[in-house]
Amino acid sequence: MGVHEKARIGSQGKAMTVEDMTGQLRERLGRVLPEFEIRRKAEIAVEILEWKRRRNAVILAHNYMEPALFYSVPDHRGDSLDLSRKAAATQADVIVFCGVRFMAETAKILNPERTVLVPSPRAGCSLAESITAEQVRDLRRRFPGVPVVSYVNTYAEVKAESDICCTSGNARAVIESLGAPTVIFLPDQYLAANVARETGRHIIFPSATPVADPSGLLDVQILGWTGRCEVHERFTVADIENARRQFPDVVVLAHPECSPDVVAAADFSGSTNAMIRYVAEHPAPRYLVLTECSMGDNITAAHPDREMVRMCSIRCPHMNEITMEDTLAALKLMRYEVDVPEPVRSRARRAVERMLAVG
Repeated sequence: MGVHEKARIGSQGKAMTVEDMTGQLRERLGRVLPEFEIRRKAEIAVEILEWKRRRNAVILAHNYMEPALFYSVPDHRGDSLDLSRKAAATQADVIVFCGVRFMAETAKILNPERTVLVPSPRAGCSLAESITAEQVRDLRRRFPGVPVVSYVNTYAEVKAESDICCTSGNARAVIESLGAPTVIFLPDQYLAANVARETGRHIIFPSATPVADPSGLLDVQILGWTGRCEVHERFTVADIENARRQFPDVVVLAHPECSPDVVAAADFSGSTNAMIRYVAEHPAPRYLVLTECSMGDNITAAHPDREMVRMCSIRCPHMNEITMEDTLAALKLMRYEVDVPEPVRSRARRAVERMLAVG
């Protein structure tokens, strides 16, 4: 089908032409993208929508996607928890996950009978790669009976070794739901430390500080790991101080994968969805959003009356692998299918479903 012919938006059921899409993107992204890019992205978007219709596909997009993709083709947009719920409920034959591989794996874990595609095989994650299933099994041997909470930013093999998963948005609720005096929390060092600070729990990191006698842990309530997000670990308190010197009225939002010092210096910390809601619900002169930079562009596009301080220059190299061009190719060629073999999938599913039940 040519790009000037009509495509069909499956979720909305209305025709869309390149001219329609160009106008839609121009209205939303005219302050973010140049006109020639808007036109080119519109052409690709219309092709994607037609292939989505042909394949009976649903497209899920994380909040970190580039603005043109984010505001054109997804059926659902959100953070890891929100998209996990959408993946669990979909009836589509094909799921295209515009996000990194662990997210696509989660969709496959919840939908074994459906085809799950990720647009780029290079979309990994430094956090997911910071821990292995064998390392989780080793922690279980060292601390028998202590429940394991794994951040959803892990690969399926790690989820399979865990009792329950969590996201940055529900980590506290998940830990509290266990009713256990001590939990193992993996793999994000900073998220674990921020949850410990928020809940008043004592935390240590056995991988960095060996514990010879687990029975002597006393008041240790969280056993953490030393994985870090290669994006969020780069934000510093100095970044916040510099912003406040230039813009004394700026409101600073930080993702909980940032260091505890950065989170403490910010005005608000929460998941990507929570930060988006905060901007929508709390009018302020301007904001500094300390997370992947594309999200700042997406917030600006959604709220043209809000001013984002353009001090963010940190892109996630893995999220940045997901492009509209590759999303189109994934649908056309049905390429880069994600599979999670049994029994890993079934064991991982229990941990993910327990997370979804907590909400």
